[in-house]
Amino acid sequence: MPAPGSPGSAPSVRTAFVSGARLAGWAQRFGTSHGGFRLHDDDDGLRLLAADGAEALLQPPWPADGRPGRGGGPLERLAALASQPRRLGLLLVRRGGYGIGVASEGTLLASKAGTRYVQSRTAAGGQSQQRFARRRSNQADALVGAVAQQAAEVFGAAAFEYLVPGGDRALADLVLEEPLLRGYARLPRLAYLDVVEPRAAVLKKAAADACSVRVTVTDPAQ
Repeated sequence: MPAPGSPGSAPSVRTAFVSGARLAGWAQRFGTSHGGFRLHDDDDGLRLLAADGAEALLQPPWPADGRPGRGGGPLERLAALASQPRRLGLLLVRRGGYGIGVASEGTLLASKAGTRYVQSRTAAGGQSQQRFARRRSNQADALVGAVAQQAAEVFGAAAFEYLVPGGDRALADLVLEEPLLRGYARLPRLAYLDVVEPRAAVLKKAAADACSVRVTVTDPAQ
């Protein structure tokens, strides 16, 4: 515990992804752990305000777009919305590699993951630094081009209605600026996924997360 007169600890915040099918059970366990809760629906999402001061913000994986979930209450409607079989295109890219897929109901329908190396920045100076910067730029250009080519092939295998970028935001944006992906770049974009190096296992988990309710739990400061 903090010493008398000292400030308390900061609130604890954590994020999880819960499928529509598991949402009711998750909410029940949250209520049991925190003394019950009341619901509050606002522009950010559905909030579970617990008796002990904890809060869970539940955000749908995609907008209703004229297809709202059905149910007797907001929690049931959110679960139904998240359970709809909508198709998403995932584009995950970092300096070390990429993961591309088309997903529905948390499952990959088409996918490709691979490695591609871009050197890290250096603190060296002078001509050596300039040569390094040119080499790094060339490697990044090659990565962007290669990922765009792979994405065009994977995305062409199955139609989808939303785009989910992830990994390195700057690199993902560069890939989506490539002429090969011009049509896909115009699609509505869902929440960015913060992922580690996008290997096949990471891509598989990202597909499940992108089709799930994003849950942000804030525990009160002690």
